[in-house]
Amino acid sequence: MSDQTLKKQDFAKLNRSEQPKELVVRESISAWKDAWLRLKENKLAMISLYVLIVIALFAIFAQFMTPYDYKTNDLSSTNLPPGPDHWFGTDALGRDMFERTWMGAGISLQVGLYAALVDLVLGVIIGGIMGYYGGKVDEILNRFCEIMYSIPSMLVVILLIVVLEPSMFTIVLALSITGWINMAWIVRGQVMQLKNQEYVLAARTIGASTSRIMFKHLIPNALGPIIVTITMTVPSAIFAEAFLSFLGLGVQSPAASLGTLINDALKAMTVYPWRMLFPAILISLTMLCFNIFGDGLRDALDPKMKK
Repeated sequence: MSDQTLKKQDFAKLNRSEQPKELVVRESISAWKDAWLRLKENKLAMISLYVLIVIALFAIFAQFMTPYDYKTNDLSSTNLPPGPDHWFGTDALGRDMFERTWMGAGISLQVGLYAALVDLVLGVIIGGIMGYYGGKVDEILNRFCEIMYSIPSMLVVILLIVVLEPSMFTIVLALSITGWINMAWIVRGQVMQLKNQEYVLAARTIGASTSRIMFKHLIPNALGPIIVTITMTVPSAIFAEAFLSFLGLGVQSPAASLGTLINDALKAMTVYPWRMLFPAILISLTMLCFNIFGDGLRDALDPKMKK
């Protein structure tokens, strides 16, 4: 090795223009904003979201777009085809199908959203308790969930609706008896992964309460899987409500859901097909859009999908 001595003249000051500068490659954004940007890139998911918004708006405001009432029978206008007066035609009692179809869409959406809300509350609370405490508490609650899950959910729903008076409240209650179990298991798994993270241990060290740790640190960091599960729960609840209404166990006349309208049109399907066409298209489109949007939301919230 050569023995060279560094001298003062070997060093020179850089001009300000010659000093290296940090290059900002990408603006710093939050995880939720990043997920929203990636969701916007999924054209199919965004189209599904816009379609769902349009369906919801029609379900709310369609009653103000037509002069007819869903309760009023007009026997002089029975089974009319779609036209300028009745956009979706009329049914066997002369009631406007446009009004009744969008009313049915509103009831189906309400059932789906209410059932998803109940599943969210019960699933997050019970799943959070199972995952955070573990041990005997987790074992007991987990066995209870397994027992409830082993019971055919549709059988429980039908029995409860038969015992109680058929109504939207009864359907939501029946769907919620076993619907929260999947949400609870998902939250349990997420909480078990997160509860040993450094920020949770630090919060526990400084004396944070269990409820604060749960709802301030654990649940917010598990929102991704929770939101995706909700988007998948809504179409399942809509289909279950339509199936029950088709069997005559749902909303009772003169009110109507999409399942009720399909059941009423079944007998005259070959003669008056428009009576089944519009409710069938609407329920199929609603479920398809929820499923596509849920898939897109899952991809957007999944860190592994980042490019």
